This record gives sequence, C-alpha cells and structure tokens, in this order.
Amino acid sequence: MARSETSLAESVCLALVVSGSDYGGAVAELLAPGGELGRIWSLSKPLTYRAIDALVTSAMIDRSGTAPGRGRERSLLQPTRSGRAATRRWLAEPVRHLRDVRTELLLKFSILERMGLSRTPLALAQQEWFAPIIASITEGTATDVVSIWRREHAQAVAEFLDHVIGVET
Repeated sequence: MARSETSLAESVCLALVVSGSDYGGAVAELLAPGGELGRIWSLSKPLTYRAIDALVTSAMIDRSGTAPGRGRERSLLQPTRSGRAATRRWLAEPVRHLRDVRTELLLKFSILERMGLSRTPLALAQQEWFAPIIASITEGTATDVVSIWRREHAQAVAEFLDHVIGVET
C-alpha cells in the first residue's frame, strides 16, 4: 500500500532508484558528503537504507534479486509503477518556501539533469509559485538585518531561476 506522502529522504532515494541506481550502496554513495548529491544534501548510510526500506514497505520500489560481485551481497532495487509516478510528480512540483531552494530544489534540478530531463518546466513553475512571494519581500523597505537578508535572498533566488531557464533555452 503506497503512502500519499514521503519524506525528503524517501523522495530523493526513490528518484535515484528511478534514475538508475539499482542498489542501496549506489544510492548511499551519491548521498554521502563527498558524493554527487551529497554536496547539496547528505544522508548517512543508515538513513539511506531506512528510506529504502520504507519505500519497499510502501510499494514504491521492489527488491528484485541480488547482484553478483565481491563483498556483501547487494539487493537489486527497481521502482514500481507507482514509484515512477511519484517521482515524476515530485520532480515537477515546485518547492513551497524560499528556504527550500538550497536543498530540495537543487536536488530536484540535479536529479533532472542526471536523468537527462529538462529543468526548465520546473524552473518556470517555481518562478510562477515564487512570483508573489518575491514581489512582496523585495518591495519592502525595512532596514533591519532580517528584512535585508530576506530581500537579498529573494532577489538571488529570482536571478538563479532566470539563469537556470536561460541556460536551457
């Protein structure tokens, strides 16, 4: 039985399985502090395997045998149809808060790139979602340190999204 909501760890692990990482160790390497995605957001091996177990329990991925090789036996992972659909939805959904750009949005852009998919549709949807938020923050004139930070951050996010869209068009 698939759950309707997954944690960020589960969403990322699922997307990595959908993108071709076929065993837990490969997912953990990508999310390690020195890994391809670990430079954005890292996840320990135990938490990676916990997320994978939760995805198996919720029928988002299946264990489909073992891979030969030296060392420990590796359980092969495959996304289910519902897992693929959940990943498509997650990768298309804009993040809700400016603070989530640094982690979740960067992860989504990196995973889309890893899958050979365009980031532009997500970047456009993100621009649309953030437009009223950014406008209200950047129109402010308060000079306290928090207001200055929020204004600068909002402007940086707007420029970042413009750049992501401009790179692909």
